[in-house]
Amino acid sequence: MNNKNGYPEVVTFGESMGLLTAEDSRGLEYAAQLRKSFGGAESNLAIGIARLGHSAGWCGRLGDDPLGHMIQKSIRGEGVDVSRSILAEGEPTGLMLRENASGHASVYYYRKLSAASHMTPEDLDEEYIRNTRILHVTGITAAISASGLATVNRAMDIAKKAGVTVCFDPNLRLKLWTLEEARPVLLALAEKCDYFLPGLDELALLYETEDQNEIFARLRQLHAVSIVKGGPDLTYVVEKDNTLEVPYFKADRVLDTVGAGDGFCAGFITGLLRGYTIEEAVRLGNLNGSMVIQAVGDWEALPTDKQVQAKLSNKVHVER
Repeated sequence: MNNKNGYPEVVTFGESMGLLTAEDSRGLEYAAQLRKSFGGAESNLAIGIARLGHSAGWCGRLGDDPLGHMIQKSIRGEGVDVSRSILAEGEPTGLMLRENASGHASVYYYRKLSAASHMTPEDLDEEYIRNTRILHVTGITAAISASGLATVNRAMDIAKKAGVTVCFDPNLRLKLWTLEEARPVLLALAEKCDYFLPGLDELALLYETEDQNEIFARLRQLHAVSIVKGGPDLTYVVEKDNTLEVPYFKADRVLDTVGAGDGFCAGFITGLLRGYTIEEAVRLGNLNGSMVIQAVGDWEALPTDKQVQAKLSNKVHVER
């Protein structure tokens, strides 16, 4: 489902990396096999929106190498527009390794000097952003390089000037920068968006307090509506003079929590596209996130709209 002008309804950009995952509990050092895939918060979100029946464009920068080609083709294969993505010659695609050794999950990044870290505002197609309905950006892109941060700021400025809704997920990654480096940058970006999508644990670090009342008071000073993930079995909606609590959907089983936040954001943004109330959009986000954690993979477990509707209507799966 595209806009009337043929542009995607949602535009996002950021770094997607090759992903190698140790297949057993012995970890990367002793694993006999590694599973190949890819991951990236922004491409995960774009895929999630496409699976829910709406159009999304992903504008990442990849290396002109086998990993870059695999990632670009895979994202395109999920129905996401990658026409503004770049395959940069002589610049490597980033790589991450993941293990779950003895019950402890760890991620190791190899992304210094990656193609995505060379992203600049000149890589942006301004008309592409002006003609979308929602721009989604994350703090990960801001963290990977100074030019990445400049690109995020420029995209937000283009969107705001054109009247495009801006969603911002801080996605705080302390393996990419220190909290002292991240705090002023992420709080400044939160001042520029329409929907701020942090986790409660991230806010405790950014605002330097675990006092929830103080955190919510700080959020009410923002222009944005804040959608706060990670409460005790619920998501909070914090507006200027109102706070809503939207309960989670109970997961039958939890196999992999990676990608849950991206799944939530995809569901929430889809709700906005459909004209849902904030509460209804958050409810869809909660459901989408709960379905993601019941299977393994960064983006592979993102549900289709048919699966979501079946869950909402309690349809029973017929095996044979």
